[in-house]
Amino acid sequence: MDSIGQKLLEVAKGQLGYHEKASGYTKFGDWYGKHVDKDSSYTDAPWCDMFLAWAANKAGVEDWTGQFASTPDHANWFKKHDAWGHKAEPGAIVFFSWSGGKSIGDIEHVGIVERVDGHTLHTIEANHNNALLRATRDISQVVGFGYPSKVKVKSAPAQTAQQTAQNEKYAPKHAAPTPAVKEIGQDPVAKVDTHTIASHDPAPAPTSLPDQQAALTGLLAVVLFGTVALAVGKSKVKVPVSAPNVRVRKRGKHHRTPVELPAEVSVADLDAADAGTMVMPVLSAEAAAKAEDKEFWGKISELEEDVELAFWNTLHAAVAQNSSEAESESVLS
Repeated sequence: MDSIGQKLLEVAKGQLGYHEKASGYTKFGDWYGKHVDKDSSYTDAPWCDMFLAWAANKAGVEDWTGQFASTPDHANWFKKHDAWGHKAEPGAIVFFSWSGGKSIGDIEHVGIVERVDGHTLHTIEANHNNALLRATRDISQVVGFGYPSKVKVKSAPAQTAQQTAQNEKYAPKHAAPTPAVKEIGQDPVAKVDTHTIASHDPAPAPTSLPDQQAALTGLLAVVLFGTVALAVGKSKVKVPVSAPNVRVRKRGKHHRTPVELPAEVSVADLDAADAGTMVMPVLSAEAAAKAEDKEFWGKISELEEDVELAFWNTLHAAVAQNSSEAESESVLS
């Protein structure tokens, strides 16, 4: 088992089932475009490798895994660091070519090896059927493997994602400050273990804390239910139905009133003007809807990370599925 790859697997298991949105938006591409390569076009781009970049950041092992959106570039990075090979092992980063090519330039997809069973690989892959899922692959589809633990870096690996989550859970950003040495009756010169102090001798809570907690709880409730209502409303807004063209008529026959025409304008001129149309390809309307959807999910993903709305994707998927089934029934009837 690759020890660094194991940390990636821990993070990946926690994201299993994540599905990209209808517009192609993913929180991983959004994150990549904001933190690795500042470019908004990543929000709806193929995300198999950008997920690994995100997972490496969460696990604190970016120096051992690299952060890429291009799979061939990622493989070349492992090769440059003498961490490239052809032996399958759990925790290795596996690079695939569906055409059967064996050169790095043939690489088309990437995942993480979870288990090896002879010539069969059991993997976790992003952008597999537009979701983050487990998959079973034959080793003949593999171009090569990247071994994160073989990448030589100066510092030791950071704590695991699970440890980070625990620290965030028990030591929130707005926690009371650690009590001073004098407050706990120890020698001012003595060394104090801040983790022990925080766990066993917390500072007295301010007298106004109940009021502050009530205010924060109320604010969180407003944000939570307001966000759910916004998402449900958003999911019920139908994307324009594809059609060859969208024809927009000028104000003509439907808005005429009996008026006297100027001498230089005839009825034939009006009819000719009325017959003229402005053609707007449906792609323009779809592009506008897609851009709006990307912006919406970009904001929601930040809120999702902040307040841990674990049910969010499940709720959206259920509403979207119901809407899709209703449309299908309508078409069949």
